[in-house]
Amino acid sequence: MTALEIAFWACAGLLVYAQVGYGLLLAGIGRLRRGWSAPVETGEPPHVSLIVAAYQEAPVIAAKVANLLALDYPRDRLEVIVSCDGSTDGTPALAREAGADVVLDNEHAGKVRTQDVAVQSAHGDVVAFSDANSTWEPDALRALVAPFADPRVGYVCGQVRFVDSGGTNQEGVYWRYELWLRGLESRLASVTGGNGAIYATRREAYIEVDPIMGHDLSFPFNMVKRGWRAVYAAGAHATEKMVPSIEGEFARKRRMMSHGWPIVLRGGMLSPRGYGPLYALMIASHRVLRYVTPFLHLAAFALNVALVALGAGALYWVALAAQVVLVVAALLAPVVPARPLLIARYYVLTQASLVTGLWDWLRHGTPAGWEPPEGTR
Repeated sequence: MTALEIAFWACAGLLVYAQVGYGLLLAGIGRLRRGWSAPVETGEPPHVSLIVAAYQEAPVIAAKVANLLALDYPRDRLEVIVSCDGSTDGTPALAREAGADVVLDNEHAGKVRTQDVAVQSAHGDVVAFSDANSTWEPDALRALVAPFADPRVGYVCGQVRFVDSGGTNQEGVYWRYELWLRGLESRLASVTGGNGAIYATRREAYIEVDPIMGHDLSFPFNMVKRGWRAVYAAGAHATEKMVPSIEGEFARKRRMMSHGWPIVLRGGMLSPRGYGPLYALMIASHRVLRYVTPFLHLAAFALNVALVALGAGALYWVALAAQVVLVVAALLAPVVPARPLLIARYYVLTQASLVTGLWDWLRHGTPAGWEPPEGTR
C-alpha cells in the first residue's frame, strides 16, 4: 500500500502543480528577481509586412483587410498581404477589392506553407500575422512591434480577447489565467506559447517549420534555441469570436492537439539544448506536464480506487469522491447549465481533447489542411 500511496500522491501533486503551483512559483520568482521590460520606442517604427493566411474566408476577408488598413501605423511602413490557401469561394478577389497590397492565390497546402509563401514575398523588416476572423485595436500594431527595439527580441505575441457569443463555452475563464502566466514567463525568460490572432517575428528570425506544426507552439521555444527572446506584448489587443459551445471547443482543441503532439514528441521541444535553466523549467511545467495531465488524472483515479479497495483511510475516500463529483458535474452540465458545472465540463473535455488529439495523430497522422472552427466567423 505504501508504494500505491506514494504513486497516488505523486500524481496528485503533479496535477496541482500543473494547474496552480506553476503560476504561484513564477509569481514567487518574479518577486525575487528583476524581469525583462519592453524598451521605450524611439525613432521611426519598423517596416512591417502584415500577413493574413486565408482559406475560404469570403464572409470576413473584406472586413479584415479594412481593419488592418485602418490601423494607427504609418501607411508607407505597412504592407498588407493576404495569402490564400487554394480558396474557391472568391476570397482572393474580395481581398483585392478591399485594398490589400498583395494577394497571393496559392495551391491548397495548409496554413503554415501559405504563411511561408507570404513571408518569401514580404518586404518588411518585421513580419506580423493575424487570423482572418480577428479584429485588431487601432494601436495594436504599434504595441506589437515596440519590443523589437530590443535587439534580443525575435518573437512577440499580443493579447487576444475572446468575444463571448452567449454560448456554453468557458474558454474565457482559462484564457485569462493563461495570459497571466504568459506575462510572467515573458518577464522572467520567454513565453512558451503564442496565439494565431496577433504575433510577429523579425524577418531574419522567421523559421519554416513542418507544415503540420503550427506557429503558436513551435515558434517560441525554437526562437529561444536560436538565441532570441520570445515575449508577450500585453498592450497589443485583438478580439476574436469564441466557439459558442463547449462541445465545439472540444472539437477545436482536438484538432489543435493533433498538431501539438508532433511538436512535443518530435519537434525538438523535449530537447533541452539551447534552453536556460528557468526556461527549461517553464517548458517542462507549462507545456510537457500540461500535455500529460489527462494521463496523470487516469493514473490518480486508478490508484485511488485500488487504495480504497485495500482499505485505505478516509482521506482516500474523500479524494475519490472529489474525482467522481468532477465527472458527474461535467455530465450534468448539458442538462443543468450552471456555471460551476459548465466549468467542470470544459475542464474534462479539455483533458479529453489531449488524449483524442494524440490518438488522431498516432492513428492516421495530422493533415496540413485546416478548416475555420464552426461558429467563429
